[in-house]
Amino acid sequence: MSRLIDRLLRPLLTAGFAVFKRRARRRPGIHSVALTPQRHIVLVKLRYAAGWRLPGGGRDEHEDPSDAGLRELREEIGMTSHGAVTIVGAGKGHLLIVEDVTYRAPRWSWEVQSVREAALDRLPERLSPISARMLASVRRYI
Repeated sequence: MSRLIDRLLRPLLTAGFAVFKRRARRRPGIHSVALTPQRHIVLVKLRYAAGWRLPGGGRDEHEDPSDAGLRELREEIGMTSHGAVTIVGAGKGHLLIVEDVTYRAPRWSWEVQSVREAALDRLPERLSPISARMLASVRRYI
């Protein structure tokens, strides 16, 4: 049943995402490298975009990057607790490193199709190019 729903919703969500993305370009973004206690990275597969990605999204212009990144982690992966938070980068696209993340992946979401963990040296083949670039830019911190 969930596969049928997914096949029906994917085209609609993809079209909606294209419209949203045009509007969101004016909004600053936030993504998070969520590290589990075992130092695995938590990745998401979105219904409207290809490949595995770092959790993230838009934030309000005056919203604190840490608050926005933690909110996105709660929404997308069901984060229940975390340790230290480090902000990397500045400007339009902040990147957070969030350590000791524990989570309970949502059963079903309009946005997130799947959640998985990966070791840094065993990232999935279908990692999105932008997520690969973000991970490469923070590898020295993790």
